[in-house]
Amino acid sequence: MAAAVTLSPEIRAKYEAVIGLEVHVQLLTGTKAFCSCANRFGAPPNTNVCPVCLGLPGALPVLNRRAVEFATLAALALNCEVRERSIFARKNYFYPDLPKGYQISQYDKPLAEHGRIEVPDGDGKKRIGITRLHMEEDAGKSMHEGFADSATRTYVDLNRCGTPLIEIVSEPDMRTPEEAYEYLTRLKEIMLYTAVSDCNMEEGSLRCDANVSVRLKGAGRFGTKAEVKNVNSFRFIRAALEYEIERQIEIVESGGRVVQETRLWNAGEGRTYSMRSKEQAHDYRYFPEPDLPPLIVTEDWKAEIASRMPELPEARRRRMIAEYSITEQDARTLTATRAFADQFESAARAAKNPRRVANLVQSELTMRLKATGLELEQSPISMKGVVQAADLAEEGKLSSKQLKQLFDLCFERSEDFGPVYEREKPRQITDSSLLEKMIDEVIAANPAQAEQYRKGKKTVAAFFVGQVMKASKGQANPALLNELVAKKLDG
Repeated sequence: MAAAVTLSPEIRAKYEAVIGLEVHVQLLTGTKAFCSCANRFGAPPNTNVCPVCLGLPGALPVLNRRAVEFATLAALALNCEVRERSIFARKNYFYPDLPKGYQISQYDKPLAEHGRIEVPDGDGKKRIGITRLHMEEDAGKSMHEGFADSATRTYVDLNRCGTPLIEIVSEPDMRTPEEAYEYLTRLKEIMLYTAVSDCNMEEGSLRCDANVSVRLKGAGRFGTKAEVKNVNSFRFIRAALEYEIERQIEIVESGGRVVQETRLWNAGEGRTYSMRSKEQAHDYRYFPEPDLPPLIVTEDWKAEIASRMPELPEARRRRMIAEYSITEQDARTLTATRAFADQFESAARAAKNPRRVANLVQSELTMRLKATGLELEQSPISMKGVVQAADLAEEGKLSSKQLKQLFDLCFERSEDFGPVYEREKPRQITDSSLLEKMIDEVIAANPAQAEQYRKGKKTVAAFFVGQVMKASKGQANPALLNELVAKKLDG
């Protein structure tokens, strides 16, 4: 990946970035925003279309009630104020994938305003403001590659026309690419927990444009911003922002002037390119959509939608920390998705020690998932299997070494813990006389360590436990072994 620019730490430290994000979230409705065409990804090109989403003369839009409910639920989850009366508008521009010549959106009277998301900030939290959340329809998709004549022709798939979206516009409150990454992570979590979208960036269900400018630290005025488009992953968002920040600082430091423009991110080269000058609101000639009445969300309707609100990620993490005595990092991993959090809580309530379940997920399970490139949902070991392993370890029937070996076999064979354990079921040595004989041999072979123990260095007991466990090939019952080692050394 090409480097951006090379700035000395001293020059970089003189400036701060000002970042705002515009996030488009595709709503998970069965049909489109203003017609009954299927809202489904992957259909053959230009098959999920009708006169309404193609903008044919005489075809009138009808607003999708479920889309309004999803948009309102998302707004409430983001702590926004939902307007009782919002207005749809026509956003006019001309592009091959926009057959009507305008996009139905909202402008000066959006569905919701004044929200917030909190992101980590050192030992505390930082509040990122949300300016607005409004509803709109998506455009089609221009296809510039994949065809024999792509060098000279552009193809258009209009299946996406009319897909219901919400656009979430943040305040310019972020100062680093890391804060932008955390904001997007929290936003995606909330959208997934409320189930208003699948947030699949590869399919375009979640898209993000970043507005970024730089200024000297302590300056009151914002610098000239550039908009960065075409960023299709959170990792690339962070990289694109870092590049753009350094590009703009270099321009200012060399006496130049940053131009307000839209730029495209090229992931292969690790840099942004100028696309066009940045449009202003008046360029779109917004005016109220004449074919749609004002959208009225009454207090009763809003309350009914709010009653469907699930427990959101941050609140769930706080409760789980208190209820299961787990760490904040444990809670963050275990609440990565709503489905996985549900699975963990079901498992934790069934387990003898919820903390041990959390530890197994965080250490043994997560380590193997990363090594194999799998997500939590793809794990061969189910939460039921994790509970079984945790309970066996809690009862002293499995040593940590045996548990690791069984987990390795599960991943090698793509099998759950239960059947692997039943077949392999490790033998544990629970015969006290046999263990005592092994302990005597280890103590006799290590008189210096035994003397250290008798002089008060009690931690040396762990050395003897380890040596006996090694001699028993990991088969000694851990609880019984610890008890017998202490008894022998004290005696």
